[in-house]
Amino acid sequence: MNKIKVVAVSYLNTKPFLYGIEKSSLINQIELTCRPPFECAKILYNRQADIGLIPVAALPSLTNWKIISNYCIGSFKDVKSVLLLSDVPLRSIERVLLDFESRTSVILTRVLFKYHWKTNPVFENTLFGFENLISTNTAGVVIGDKALAIRHNYKFCYDLSSAWYDFTHLPFVFACWVSIIDLDEQFISDFNNALRSGIENIS
Repeated sequence: MNKIKVVAVSYLNTKPFLYGIEKSSLINQIELTCRPPFECAKILYNRQADIGLIPVAALPSLTNWKIISNYCIGSFKDVKSVLLLSDVPLRSIERVLLDFESRTSVILTRVLFKYHWKTNPVFENTLFGFENLISTNTAGVVIGDKALAIRHNYKFCYDLSSAWYDFTHLPFVFACWVSIIDLDEQFISDFNNALRSGIENIS
């Protein structure tokens, strides 16, 4: 029997899902790997996996995909790990370094600056270690575990999920579970039961 290949985000906020999957009988039916968000999308796009927890901004690049779960990486107000970090207030930011690990957070940032904050800084794509360049009028979008680690190092810390809620009064979905193959209903049910079990055992 060929195992179903599953790729999941390698950040702390995915741990409950991984716990539920690894503690279920489902683990014997799948081949599970973990990668940063942008790599999850790339792996699914290249059909190197069958199921992925991928950034919602990557969905338009896929074909014949289907969301297979109501469980997701989402937030209601503060998320604490998707941040705009700066040494100056919003109106003084001239340049924004965009975290290379997340397409969704980058698009969210651009939307917030244009429609919510109504300012027009220069946006720059980045590579590994970009967060070390945040200073004076240069801010940075930092996500995931590294955002949790360095959030207190800067004078201003804007939670992008909270800003989205202030702007729309809606929650935000960062990543969702997507399949690019047909799955039987029993597998989908077992998969969701595993995710639910992980959520119920967050502690």
